[in-house]
Amino acid sequence: MERSSTMQSVQENFKSVREELKKFYRTIKTLENWRKAILLVCVVALGVDPLFLFIPVIDSPNFCFTFDKKLAGVVSVIRTFIDTFYVIHIIFNFITEFIAPRSQVSIRGELIVHSKAIRKRLFFFHFIVDVCSVIPIPQVMVLILIHKSDSLVSQEILKWIILTQYIPRIIRIYPLLKEVTRASGTIAETKWVGAAFNLFLYMLHSHVFGAFWYVSSVEKKNKCWRLECAKIIGCNLTYQYCVRGRENNGRYLNTTCPLIDPDQIIGSTDFNFGMYTAALKSGIVESKPRDFPRKFFYCFWWGLRNISALGQNLQTSNSVGDIVFAIIICVSGLLLFAVLIGNIQKYLQSTTIRLDEMEEKKRDTEKWMSNRMLPEYLKVRIRRYENYKWRKTRGIEEEALLHSLPKDLRLETKRHLYLSLLNSVPWLNMMDDSWLLEVLCDRVKSVFYSANSYIVKEGDPVTEMLIITKGNLKSMIGSSDIIGYYDSSNLQAGDICGDLLFWVLDPHSSSSLPTSDRTILTLTDVEGFILLPDDLKFVASHFNRFHSSRLKHMFRFYSAHWRYWAACFIQAAWREHCKRKLPRITHAKSDYNHIPQGRQLNLGAAIYVSRFVSKALRNRQKNAVNCSIPPHMLPPIPHKPADPEFSKN
Repeated sequence: MERSSTMQSVQENFKSVREELKKFYRTIKTLENWRKAILLVCVVALGVDPLFLFIPVIDSPNFCFTFDKKLAGVVSVIRTFIDTFYVIHIIFNFITEFIAPRSQVSIRGELIVHSKAIRKRLFFFHFIVDVCSVIPIPQVMVLILIHKSDSLVSQEILKWIILTQYIPRIIRIYPLLKEVTRASGTIAETKWVGAAFNLFLYMLHSHVFGAFWYVSSVEKKNKCWRLECAKIIGCNLTYQYCVRGRENNGRYLNTTCPLIDPDQIIGSTDFNFGMYTAALKSGIVESKPRDFPRKFFYCFWWGLRNISALGQNLQTSNSVGDIVFAIIICVSGLLLFAVLIGNIQKYLQSTTIRLDEMEEKKRDTEKWMSNRMLPEYLKVRIRRYENYKWRKTRGIEEEALLHSLPKDLRLETKRHLYLSLLNSVPWLNMMDDSWLLEVLCDRVKSVFYSANSYIVKEGDPVTEMLIITKGNLKSMIGSSDIIGYYDSSNLQAGDICGDLLFWVLDPHSSSSLPTSDRTILTLTDVEGFILLPDDLKFVASHFNRFHSSRLKHMFRFYSAHWRYWAACFIQAAWREHCKRKLPRITHAKSDYNHIPQGRQLNLGAAIYVSRFVSKALRNRQKNAVNCSIPPHMLPPIPHKPADPEFSKN
């Protein structure tokens, strides 16, 4: 018994967690800020990785090399936290691609529907890139450096691992940036934020080059000491890595490797540190407590200065590696400067026009609302709708744009936008006629509503039929103050609002538009497309070619009138059943009480009958107490709706 209750509680907890995950997924997938947050995390990750290169330091008093263990731990924790956050994005990306229903795809292009083969190939390519970018190789190498610090080989491996893993970490930004700009139009609503983002990317490269300059300075010093130590008898190379219990090479190396500027070197015996002389002279490579900010900003300034100057002030040695590094800085500075200027100019121009139009429209709207002295709650709703419309259309009038296209191009465009959505409608999916669906594509119009908006109220004429593609709505009938006259249900993607098609097919319908028997309220932002009465009459005129009993049953299933009539009919039948059953239960109870003591049933049967009769009487009494309306005053069953007439033109 305890085991079953434990299993039941575990199942309930699992179900609640699953529902919360679904709710969280439905929330984040509709927010543009989720993609922007992931994009920001990826950009920050590019700035965190070069911090691993600041871990090696020089212990000048002991003439050896060591590692900043505190910095290594902090950077490893930050990198792990960022990668964990991105792993969550990978999981939800997998859910979006393979688990999320296609009915949740927005008609505004939040998800691009490719063919199955292309989608699978793109997904696995991005998946491999994502996995390669989050493999914790640098953290593992840091552990090796801390526990085995008898050489700089591991540090050189870490440098090349950071450089190699930087490639997939850059590649993964491109699809995110593409999704953000496609869904939002721009990276940020404010133009200066977008310009600052492009400037930040430029400064990020300065940070990367500064970090590589720092670690190369340490390696240059190590190379010089190794060359000099090899010339001196008694100098041990293993003493260079600050191992406890060992001597240092101070008495051998205290006069070697002088820091001479490259233009002052005369003979070939002096070691040429080239562009790394400034780092060694400044002392930023030395191990000093709480010295990381000075080290970081000095290297950042070196990278920013040389990228901006295209590496013109660099004095390199004759080493091939130093020359290649200087060439990369020069070319990168030239390309980055051109890209930065082009991106900022393009971004400011593209956003300024749209934002100015939006601000001008907002001012006109505010002036109009003030002149008309609208109440505050109406102003709030109008502002919310205008903001939502701007986020979805970016100021582009879609219907006007489509109407301006030539007929063939307009039909092909609308077919691409709406054909898959029309096929998701049950009663249209059963029509095996592509011509009719393509004609309907030209007739539909996309619409959207902000949250807490009334699409139609009870008693208003129904002027359109809405097919929902995104969002949640609430359908209400009657008033909840009167028992028996209230009905409420939730609508979501794939459902239909407005029974105009059933009105068209009803043989007893009048020529005037029907009135709505329900109130439709949007719970969230809603997207969909509408069909007007003339469009539905056109569809109904072709239904005689698709007449079938299955189609008739399908119409009954999706008709709100048929559903309401069926619910009332079932309730009335159940009440009649209980009414007929009550006398028999009461009579059985009375007969059981009058059975002589010696002729009563056995103990098990007696207990069963007693419990059954007592429970039935309690339910009856409970229903009688809760129901404030007598049975004879309950509303009558509504008239049965007429079957659709498919042959009607």
